[in-house]
Amino acid sequence: MIKVNLLPHRQIRRAERQREFGLMASLVAVAAAAILFVSWSYIHSKIQAQQSRNQRLQDEMARLDVEIAKIGNLKEQIKSVLERKQIVEGLQSDRNQAVLILDELARQLPEGVFFKSVKQIEDEIELKGVADTNARVATLVHNLSGSAIMHSPNLVEIKASMNALSVKEYDFVLRVTLKRESPTSPADKQKLAPAKG
Repeated sequence: MIKVNLLPHRQIRRAERQREFGLMASLVAVAAAAILFVSWSYIHSKIQAQQSRNQRLQDEMARLDVEIAKIGNLKEQIKSVLERKQIVEGLQSDRNQAVLILDELARQLPEGVFFKSVKQIEDEIELKGVADTNARVATLVHNLSGSAIMHSPNLVEIKASMNALSVKEYDFVLRVTLKRESPTSPADKQKLAPAKG
């Protein structure tokens, strides 16, 4: 019988299998590396996109903070301008107040009544005067209660006395309050009609 030595053949088969295994292992390693690289690239691109979005949001928030600060400054400036405007309007309305008061007192003053002094303390006017009868003082109080720029006349004191000509007269002290809004427009000035009586 012929003896055949199969050992070299087995070694060659084993070497081919090892070569195939090494080739398959390297292909699997390359495929795994490719999959890992693609996954990492995808995740990295998503992270970068999110970071760029976050950066845009932060930039917009910073810009809005600057605009909000500007708006706050504008509000302060508007408030300051409005306060100055109110002061100027108050001065403008008070500028004619003395003339309006004296004009109104002259309109409401009945015959036989004379003022000795007119004093204004804020919104209150103190009138000191003399009248020839009590009825004239009552008429003055009635006229002032219907005034367009004054209200709440209050007769503080009235007393009879004799003047230098030995004629009886009545000294009086009267307080009246100014209305807050004094009329300055032409339509309001027409309301200042002279009182009868």
